[in-house]
Amino acid sequence: MTPPVIKAMSDIAVRLTVSPAPHWRSKRTVEKMMQYHLLALVPALLMAFNMFGLPALATVGLAGAVAVITEAVCLRMQERDVNVDNFSALYEGIIFAFLLPAGAAWWMVACGAAITIILGRTVFGGFGCNPICAPLIGWAFCRLSWPAAMDIDANLAHFMINAPLDQLKHFGLDTLEQFNYTDLFLGRQLGGLGASQIIAVLAGGIFLVATKWVRVFIPVSFLVGVAATATIFWVIDPEVYANPLFHLLTGSVMFGAFFLAPDVSSSPVGIIPQVLFGLIAGAMVIIIRVYGIYPDGVPFAIMVANLLTPLLDRVRPKPFGGK
Repeated sequence: MTPPVIKAMSDIAVRLTVSPAPHWRSKRTVEKMMQYHLLALVPALLMAFNMFGLPALATVGLAGAVAVITEAVCLRMQERDVNVDNFSALYEGIIFAFLLPAGAAWWMVACGAAITIILGRTVFGGFGCNPICAPLIGWAFCRLSWPAAMDIDANLAHFMINAPLDQLKHFGLDTLEQFNYTDLFLGRQLGGLGASQIIAVLAGGIFLVATKWVRVFIPVSFLVGVAATATIFWVIDPEVYANPLFHLLTGSVMFGAFFLAPDVSSSPVGIIPQVLFGLIAGAMVIIIRVYGIYPDGVPFAIMVANLLTPLLDRVRPKPFGGK
């Protein structure tokens, strides 16, 4: 008869196996986390379908499907368990699609979704190991490779309204009189397929904060960083720079605050690092919008802030009794 102690220790290698980050000290699972995040995206998807029609659903469906298939192929090639049923690949494919114009070419959607998984996750070891928010890798690849195909106004030229950030960047502050803040808040603006549905994204973000799947520190500090930096420029010269409310209600600011910046693997862990991370990313959004060549600086701002995460994680209070 095998002694109980020896029998208990026989599977020690299995019991000491640690999965990649993020680690939760509770019964929460990655699968459940992804389900809540996908549920939070439903209002924005419905509003996108109401505004852009079937192309919105087609873009989201294609990006999600390609991301899942790419993840399965990559895991199979690495001889790892194919665990695409945890919805993480599907979620990141949809997040990537939300940053695209509704009329994006199918080949670009498929290519960007594949890049999101391959370069955004797989090369770093898979889910939880990526130092930069994976959907932003796919978006940046497409934005730099095919700028004309990613142009909002060009893809949605049949709409009678204009993209507010493009108008500000290329034609100046005087052209913003055509926009109503209520319309911007209700999502009646041209922008990323789901990122521009401000009220729906805000509702989904509040849902994630209320259910404690997203901590409030990064979203709030990110929005404060955007508003504070925009206010500084606006106070300096209100005839040249847009007011902070305009910046908060346009582009992918709300989407970045609740769905991109709080990415579990590429954002800091502690409260102080999270606040600093949000403030830095939010401030960089306005700096890129003012001085950069891209109308919406949210994706690039968050990517740069992601690179600071290891440094920010070192910012912590001294331990009790420490010198």
